[in-house]
Amino acid sequence: MPMELTQSRIQKIWLPPDNHPALPHRSCGPQLTNSPTVIVMVGLPARGKTYISKKLTRYLNWIGVPTKVFNVGEYRREAVKHYSSYDFFRPDNEEAMKVRKQCALHALRDVKLYLSEEGGQIAVFDATNTTRDRRAMILHFAKENGFKVFFIESICNDPNVVATNIMEVKLSSPDYRDCNSADAMDDFMKRISCYQSSYQPLDPDNSDKELSLIKVIDVGRRYLVNKVQDHIQSRIVYYLMNIHVQPRTIYLCRHGESEFNLKGKIGGDSGLSSRGKKFSIALKRFVQEQNLKDLKVWTSQLKRTIQTAEALDLPYEQWKALNEIDAGVCEELTYDEIKEKHPEEFALRDQDKYYYRYPSGESYQDLVQRLEPVIMELERQENVLVVCHQAVMRCLLAYFLDKSAEEMPYLKCPLHTVLKLTPVAYGCRVESIFLNIEAVNTHRDKPEFPGPFRRCVFKLMRMMRTMKQTRAALYFCQKEDQTSVDAKKGPNALMRRNSVTPLASPEPTKKPRINSFEEHVAAAASAAHPTCMPQEAPAQLPGQVGYILSLMVLFPCGGGRACHSLLCGFCCFFVFPGDFLIAKWC
Repeated sequence: MPMELTQSRIQKIWLPPDNHPALPHRSCGPQLTNSPTVIVMVGLPARGKTYISKKLTRYLNWIGVPTKVFNVGEYRREAVKHYSSYDFFRPDNEEAMKVRKQCALHALRDVKLYLSEEGGQIAVFDATNTTRDRRAMILHFAKENGFKVFFIESICNDPNVVATNIMEVKLSSPDYRDCNSADAMDDFMKRISCYQSSYQPLDPDNSDKELSLIKVIDVGRRYLVNKVQDHIQSRIVYYLMNIHVQPRTIYLCRHGESEFNLKGKIGGDSGLSSRGKKFSIALKRFVQEQNLKDLKVWTSQLKRTIQTAEALDLPYEQWKALNEIDAGVCEELTYDEIKEKHPEEFALRDQDKYYYRYPSGESYQDLVQRLEPVIMELERQENVLVVCHQAVMRCLLAYFLDKSAEEMPYLKCPLHTVLKLTPVAYGCRVESIFLNIEAVNTHRDKPEFPGPFRRCVFKLMRMMRTMKQTRAALYFCQKEDQTSVDAKKGPNALMRRNSVTPLASPEPTKKPRINSFEEHVAAAASAAHPTCMPQEAPAQLPGQVGYILSLMVLFPCGGGRACHSLLCGFCCFFVFPGDFLIAKWC
């Protein structure tokens, strides 16, 4: 029989009935049906292995594939607190060889823990791995644990590139903390010689023809790929073939202030306000001052970014992928209007902003997938100015700054401010430049609820959905005939439709669903908070036209907490000093 499915309210995706958590697992993203993968770096020191490891890990985490780097050099520094000289890396230093092997085994144990128990999907084993024996040990480990293996070998024979890498990265290593530059350079070159004597490169034509691998030669001048096994390995290959190490600058900014920004509306396709037009002129002056050679300008296909770029008097390219996040049924509404018309959606988005998908719209997770081609092209280019939108800019910024899915939707990207990104060795330097044109603030901070209170609210929301909580005291109150209500309140009486329509019963009468256990809970609450409990419902409610469901829920919250009140649509929550959260459906 086909399985019945339930739909996640946050992500709007279908789930098996026994798998409906309130929050999606943090390992959400492309769920790989294949085995976890161990990426094994290969190459001499100062060949960019750690650079590739960190950059690749940042990309994979950004697209939603949980990935972690395991740098064996860090394990070695933990085991050997004081580095003396290159003698430690000589192949004839048997004692040091034992220490290095133990460090590698320790790192592999952590790899196993990460992939088997911590939800990881890809582990990057960052070490030289220059001998066939060491690589055979890793292959045996992977086979024992059911992991796939993908090798990345970095080969560079240009002495200038190697020397630059040593100066920029290696001399600042903890190994050379108390050493002058000349001595450190000499020692590191001798360390490289220790590895060269026993280096056995990957050989895809003979001994390694059954291995999955890519050889990156001379910083991307040439590539050799062998036996790619699956989709994720092909994405890794594609990414590595697009990155480069040439100096460049990337500028990110939002369009000028729009008419909808002034009105507090989200989405839409409005034009620039008067201050937004002033910003576009200021942006032109800023670009001219930067004096950039061959600057490329990218915009979305929405009016406000195109108007901003038009003032630059430069060629620009429109990307549909750069369009703002699609808010679906909430397009062109203010947040107050969303809260009034779609109260549950408003609350769900605050619950998990990254995974939340607007009805008939997108989530930040969707937006990341849409922006992947933009990231690939940014990695290929040199100087680029991207004129985009708030959610889009957050996603791009999260990639370059290695921000998590939880942080991404709350990154501050104010209007009329340019972010200047300069890639450095193992990351990216960011500079924020305000162009002195005032604009409205469109940033919404992450909701900050007291921990127990936040959990109680989410628990109550789930309970409203399932109505299966045994600690809830449910009772029905008589609703007078609408005609008599109108007569009492007058012709302009207001009724909160959402509090009646969804839960009204079609039956003319209905017995109250109160059992002895729930009566006991309600009685205990009445004793603790006599002024907060409603009066006992009558046993029979004859002549009833409809019902208002009033819900009293008791959750332990911990004592001594100050009073808080949260009004959300048609639900009121109160935390009183004491040990209970009182929640009432109004």
